[in-house]
Amino acid sequence: MSPLLGITCKLLSALAFTLMSGAIKSISARYPIGEIVFARSFFAMIPLLIWLAWRAELPAALKTGNLRGHLKRGIMGSTGMFCGFAALHFLPLSEAVAIGYAAPLVVVVLAALILKERVRIYRWSAVAVGFLGVLIMLSPHLGATAHPLGSAATIGAARGLGGAFFSAFASIEVRQLTETERTGAIVFYFMMLTSLLGLSTSLLGWTAPGWADGLLMILIGILGGLGQIFLVQAYRYGDASLIAPFEYSTMLWAVAIGWFWFGEWPAQTILLGAVIVIGSGIYVILREHQLGLARRAQREAGPSRIT
Repeated sequence: MSPLLGITCKLLSALAFTLMSGAIKSISARYPIGEIVFARSFFAMIPLLIWLAWRAELPAALKTGNLRGHLKRGIMGSTGMFCGFAALHFLPLSEAVAIGYAAPLVVVVLAALILKERVRIYRWSAVAVGFLGVLIMLSPHLGATAHPLGSAATIGAARGLGGAFFSAFASIEVRQLTETERTGAIVFYFMMLTSLLGLSTSLLGWTAPGWADGLLMILIGILGGLGQIFLVQAYRYGDASLIAPFEYSTMLWAVAIGWFWFGEWPAQTILLGAVIVIGSGIYVILREHQLGLARRAQREAGPSRIT
């Protein structure tokens, strides 16, 4: 365990994913979403396979006995990716990122409904407060039709929220896959399936990129792959309760990149809602850590000492 190295990897992961989102936003008006999804997933396999080969985990890391689980996760995750990339076209970068923070809150709800995890009043309260923050972020777009950009922004916000929900469903599938599958297999089969789904949209018409945009598409995929690798390494070197809150550093990166790259600055409602969602998310993470310690203590104490 090396907490400082774990935090560094998490921050690098957040930066890579936010740079990837910025690059996607910069080309989203010129290319179909399916084409961008294909590039992001297909070229992400380059750093992934290099990393697995360097760790001498090929081909063992790609073996699986649960193709059905990978298929379910791939469909949910790729749908979330399509929605999230569409939101980047209509919304400022920081706003799209902030709305995506709804996903961890939805995971708590789905864990109770699907995985039958016991969720106590403290976490339900944090989730309720977090959804209040999401509503605050969405409030400028609810019924906003007077402003010329209102309709497009409303569509973007709806797609961003849809992306968060599908990403949450994918996270539940990942939890179940981790019980039997290697990390390399989970990531590889997701990227492969998403590449195929993105490629299938070529039947609807793609736009041939120039060399500059072509290189940018390759960079999008490589950044996505590197972000995934840094994410895996972060949790390898540090406890989840320590590492997970640094996910919210993406908001800082998004504000900075949005300002320098696109000349955007988030509205006050977005900042307020993001602070509320981030606060509730961190509380859920810390609460999960406390419950994990309590469960571990009970297991070590033995059945006779559990009251």
